[in-house]
Amino acid sequence: MKILKNIFMLLLSSVLMLSCEVEDGSNLNGPTTDTISEDLSRAELVQAMSGVLADMRTRLGTQVDVQAVAGREYWRFQSSDPRWTADLLTGTLDDNTFYTTVPYASRYGTVKDINLLLEGLTNSSADFTDTERAATRGFANTLKAHELLMVLNLQFQNGIRLDVSDPNNLGPFVGYDEALTAIFDMLTTAATDLSNGGADFPFTIPEGFDGFNTPTAFLEFNNALAARVEAYRGNYTSVLTLLGNSFMDMAGDLNAGAYFTFSLTGADVANPLFFALNSTGANARIAHPSFITDAEAGDTRVGKAVMRTASLTQSNLTGDHDVFIYDSNVAPVAVMRNEELILLAAEANHIADPVAAVAAIDVVRIAAGLPGYTGGTTPAELVTEILNQRRYSLFAEGGHRWIDLRRFNRLGDLPLDRSGDATFEQFPTPANENR
Repeated sequence: MKILKNIFMLLLSSVLMLSCEVEDGSNLNGPTTDTISEDLSRAELVQAMSGVLADMRTRLGTQVDVQAVAGREYWRFQSSDPRWTADLLTGTLDDNTFYTTVPYASRYGTVKDINLLLEGLTNSSADFTDTERAATRGFANTLKAHELLMVLNLQFQNGIRLDVSDPNNLGPFVGYDEALTAIFDMLTTAATDLSNGGADFPFTIPEGFDGFNTPTAFLEFNNALAARVEAYRGNYTSVLTLLGNSFMDMAGDLNAGAYFTFSLTGADVANPLFFALNSTGANARIAHPSFITDAEAGDTRVGKAVMRTASLTQSNLTGDHDVFIYDSNVAPVAVMRNEELILLAAEANHIADPVAAVAAIDVVRIAAGLPGYTGGTTPAELVTEILNQRRYSLFAEGGHRWIDLRRFNRLGDLPLDRSGDATFEQFPTPANENR
């Protein structure tokens, strides 16, 4: 059976419960699928939306790790699993193993949660107002677009399924460009719903989305995510329009944005991207040495990699610095930050308005303790500078470097550390996903 059908049939069982096999799916933290999809009550909406937001974090660490390793941001050492330093660094990928199936299934599990919620909202006999329904659709479809984009980032030209509402009749795979268009259209429709969503959401917004806890404020996040999609599509005029209606602030806190949050209370989970300093080879994230050696003198972002008390070697790879951008196992993980948006503005201007592009670059450089940019301003030269700033600003956050270099046909710039190592541009479609 198809991997998605397996996930979705599990979700259609009586009560959704967390499974020790995370790739088997998600959890709406209480309500049954029947009550959600057939007639969603106000109390069930609160529980279901909380479950969606919680499930967006499922195997987040695995997805970030596989993309970051592919982009040579860091090496993932795990002595019990050599595939981290074999398959993912040689490009000899398996279509039926954890790095292929787990992120794919986890993201689609959340999409199924959202589909059930939206179906229940349509069928609901509860006294939701039109504005509450619009606000809920806008919020849910924005999150759905985010999850589909996460799958597409891994699958690239393999394409993805967009229509997965019926596990017995899954929609076809569509190509990369078509999928990006559909995701952007989903965000545009969601933006219209948010604009018509009134003053408040009829559900609780978690702490990490505190700055986006009304439909109007969340529309700024929606526009930011749409700007990322449009940058991937090369539609730079649209990027600038969307950024102008987002939470981007050239003079603001670079860390402002939306975050996944974690805790050790109840049934919550810890930050999966945290490892203590000087972790052993059983489980460690070791910054690629080039992150240190390629950095400009004085760049404070190099501090995201901390010198170990002793170097660590595994599979003929030796590193001296731990990845350390999260200082505890409950530290939040960014979904999107202002710093990324400013660099998207630089990218969107790099052809038509190089002066504006440099101004945006300099916001980030100066914040990192560097002088203003004095290099060339041809499009190619500015792309090189922007990619470098993204490398250091977004280091180890979301696997951005692999995606960025792929977007600009520069995967050949990545270092190859051993004989037989290679780069690759996409992960295989899971074996059970019969096309």
